[in-house]
Order: sequence, then C-alpha cells, then structure tokens
Amino acid sequence: MSAPPRRAVAAALVALLLGLVGAGCGEKDESVSGSVEQRKIDLALDWFPNPDHVAIYEAKDRGFYKQVGLDVKARTPADPSAPIKEVAAGRADVAISYEPEVLLARERGLPVVAIAAMIQKPLTSLMATGSSGVRSVKDLRGKRVGTAGIPYQSAYLQTILDRANVPQSSVKETNVGASLLPAMLSGKVDATLGGFWNVEGVELQQRKKHPWVRPVNQLGVPNYDELVLVASESAVKDRRDDLRLFISATARGANQARRTPGQAAQALIDANPDLKERTTRASVRVTIPALFPEKQNQPWGYLDPVQWRNFGGWMVDNKLLDGLPDINSAITGDLLPGAGL
Repeated sequence: MSAPPRRAVAAALVALLLGLVGAGCGEKDESVSGSVEQRKIDLALDWFPNPDHVAIYEAKDRGFYKQVGLDVKARTPADPSAPIKEVAAGRADVAISYEPEVLLARERGLPVVAIAAMIQKPLTSLMATGSSGVRSVKDLRGKRVGTAGIPYQSAYLQTILDRANVPQSSVKETNVGASLLPAMLSGKVDATLGGFWNVEGVELQQRKKHPWVRPVNQLGVPNYDELVLVASESAVKDRRDDLRLFISATARGANQARRTPGQAAQALIDANPDLKERTTRASVRVTIPALFPEKQNQPWGYLDPVQWRNFGGWMVDNKLLDGLPDINSAITGDLLPGAGL
C-alpha cells in the first residue's frame, strides 16, 4: 500500500492530539473527522481476543483508531507462531508476537522488526494446583511438568531447574500442547510451564485450586517482553506514519483501560463472547499494569535494547540461536509516542 497523502496524515495527527487531551473524561468517543481518510491496517493476533489484547480492543471500542484515519481489522490465527510469518510475507500489516519469536525469525532471515512492546514483562509461568504438593521448584523432583512443546519454553524449564539445583533427569517434561490447564486439573501432569499468570493463574484462583504460580523471570529466566507488535522492514519504511498512528492509538487504549478497567473488560467480552465474564474482568485488572514500562519517563511500548541483548544472549547460551542477531535491526523505538518530537 502506498504512503498516505500528507494532508490525511496531518489530519490524523491533529485528531490524535485532540483525543489525547480529551482522553481523561472516560466517555466513549466515536466522533470521526470526515476529512480523515480511513486506511486499512490488517492486524494478525497471536491468539483469540483475550486480556493480553485489552489495549487494542479498548482502542477499537472507543474509536481511537478511526479518529486517526485507521480501519483496523484483527484476525485470529490457527497457530500462534503464524502471525510473524504473515507479516514477513506481506499478508498482514502488523502482528502480535513474542520476543523470542522475533529473535528466531531474524536468525532465519525474516525481515521483521519489533515496533512496540504490548506486554512489557513475562507472563509465562510455572504453576501447580494446591493438591499437587508443588510449592517450590525443588518440589518438582520426581514430578511431571507439562509444556506446550515450544523449544524455548523447554529451555525455560532447564534454566529454572538448574538455578534450583534440581537434576533435569529427575523431572519428566510432557508436551500437552495448548491443553495446559486441563492437563493440570486432570492430574495428567503435576505442574505446567507455559500458562500465563494473568489468565490460567487467575482461573485457577477462581476455581479455588489454591495455585502456586511464579513468572519465569522470578525463577532465573532473563526478563523479556511477552507480547510485541511486529511489522516488516518495508512497512516500517513505507507505512511509517500509519504504524506510528496505530501505536499511539493503542497507547491511548492502554491508558483508557487503566482509567476504566471495567469498561475495557466489557469491550473485550463484546469482541469475544466465548470469554468467561467473571474470569475476564479479574484477568484484565491484573493485566493492565503489565501494559506499561516500569519507568514513568519511558514511552508506552518501550523496547529496552539492553534487555533484548541480555535475553538474546540467554537464547544463544541455550542453543536456541546460533548467534545473537543485531538488536538494533530487530527492534525500533522510532515509532513510539513522542519519538523524534
């Protein structure tokens, strides 16, 4: 798609600035300037709409994308690893993916770039129910741990066991695919690694299963961005203004969700009626802080190059990567709110 006319971009930026001024009122704003051309953004989600995506669905519900001239269409993949390939092939404008997936894709030569961090800390956790008897990593001796069969999650488990001085041979890893919660609740496995503390962890609490839940970065795995927005190198160059507007409107969605979490949860439930309302509302509340960087002077979506190099080094050490990709090419902060101003 060719670059939008300067007049349309200017009108969108004005609308964005006006929206930022009025965003604190908490009222749904569906006003759209007739002079703002609607340009399509094809967004490939990593999974079905869930609390991790609350910033996007709040932005859609509030009309923030439309205000800046963007018509955002989100679609769900059959495979969470597919969206980044869709972006690389030009079949999607933006994808939601994961920091390790970006680094793996770069090593394979895929021309993809992380343009914003959407969930700015690990959600992936080691967890077990109260009946399992697991209340520490040391309790995993002689136990069975279910994973989703993803190589870097297996490496997480190895790092966690090594840090706790638990022999890897004493723990049986079982690939349960996407059935992490059912495998744990049925007793097929004693613990799982791959579920998210803000989703599966919340559901286990609400089911009164007395779960033990620890994010992997509390157990020895380096910190990383769980979910990131990804675009192709060509889109970063040719659709720079549209991507910048998309990120800024999504940031508005995140800030609005922080102000009105109940309404943000409802927007998500409206987008995906299959979600359990009580669980989703609780999950959204605990997810919202993870949408923002730890330091207040950092823009929404901040990508820390030092953190990325550190995590990439861990991937190299665990033979997930042959060598550390050029982090300056793998991420960019140039499209974040306030960048270059």
